[in-house]
Amino acid sequence: MISKKNIEKNYYLFIFSHLLLWVLIPSFSNINLPLDTIEALAWGSNLNWGFDKHPPLSAFATEFFFIIFKSNDWAYYLLSQLFVITAFLYVWKLSNEIFKEKIYALISVLVLESIFFLNFTTPEFNVNVSQLPFWALTVYFFWKSINQNKIIHWLLFGIFSALGFLSKYLFIYLLFSIFLFIAFNFKDTKKLLSNYLLSIFVSLVALAPHFFWLYENNFVTISYAFNRSDINENSFIDHIINPLIFMFKQTIILIPLLVLFLILLKKFKTSYSFKNKKFNFLFFISIVPILLILITSIVSGANIRTMWMTPFYLFIGVFLINLYQKNINFKKLKTFFITFLFLFFLSPGVYLAVSIIDKTKRTDYPGKEIARLVQDKWDQNFINEIRIVVGDEWSAGNLSYHLPSRPMWFNDLKDKAINIEEQEGVIYTGNSKILKRVCPGVFGTIKPVGYCMIGKK
Repeated sequence: MISKKNIEKNYYLFIFSHLLLWVLIPSFSNINLPLDTIEALAWGSNLNWGFDKHPPLSAFATEFFFIIFKSNDWAYYLLSQLFVITAFLYVWKLSNEIFKEKIYALISVLVLESIFFLNFTTPEFNVNVSQLPFWALTVYFFWKSINQNKIIHWLLFGIFSALGFLSKYLFIYLLFSIFLFIAFNFKDTKKLLSNYLLSIFVSLVALAPHFFWLYENNFVTISYAFNRSDINENSFIDHIINPLIFMFKQTIILIPLLVLFLILLKKFKTSYSFKNKKFNFLFFISIVPILLILITSIVSGANIRTMWMTPFYLFIGVFLINLYQKNINFKKLKTFFITFLFLFFLSPGVYLAVSIIDKTKRTDYPGKEIARLVQDKWDQNFINEIRIVVGDEWSAGNLSYHLPSRPMWFNDLKDKAINIEEQEGVIYTGNSKILKRVCPGVFGTIKPVGYCMIGKK
């Protein structure tokens, strides 16, 4: 058995190595930030309590980093990995409370590195990644709350629950699973009910500004969520096909994790009981959210997109180790670590190779160069700064990010146009043929996008 001191060293070495690799490689290989990161930065330039597609936390996070680091791409890869390793940290902390031996906690975290959602896709900071730390923090402080029943833990549970919900509405699946845990174990949890209700109250207070924004904007974010899941367009067969596709994709994604785990098993035999508090808890926070989303697909016919599952597997390693703890073969630890290291370096290696070979990706978009050309043309024609860019999150969002004046992004101006002052320079981006016909200012094209510039001469 590895000494406890070495286990902690190995854990922190893993965390540091993950952070370093997944910041350096995309910083080196990508010319431009990924789509979802540019989208979050676009929203951040014009902060609100919600946006057409998602609640606001990812925009808050990117804008906070922009204030500090400006348009340095590496900073947003760092931001994403800080969210990832914070999640790993609280999986580690919970694992150390679940297991007596630290080696089990280490394995519970290491196996997560084999999940596609937690390595290859993490350079793209988005609403899925932004859920990760709050998912882990919510689970951790719920565990602390039900065991110690301290007000501070319940308050933190409520706060992190709200922040998770402000990252993405799918966070409700974790919160509902926690509610089911309270309900199914009511005999043991009834003494906790008043503090649990307090945590819900804290969450609702934190969410109040977003709920008010939702009401003021006709619940546009919720409509978008339904449209993305294709609920409004499905047929009877979708209630069968979509859940099957969902299960197939999740099985494929979990194969590397299962391979790692199977290496350690002596046999599949296990014993479990819902009377066991630890197993009971881990089942409700690891398995029930996945079952709930599967049931959603069966009942509604919803198309569950693969990336939506990003935070759902954070505690799957803890659950499996707890389930098969008595059948872990420590003689196979060397084989486990070798396989882990292979997977650990394989993913960034593939990412780097794809980035070098495939030059058609969004991350090869010359956003900085386009912004320079636009700025040069602006300076030749106008004396004021560019304060507003209008258009889709990609074309206009890249301008907002790369232009020196950091203009505010708008999808469209609609009724806002009347409030624009004369000295505020505006650039519209979009279909070049349409913009050329209607542009009242200076028009230019950087194929295939048109740019209409309106400023003070």
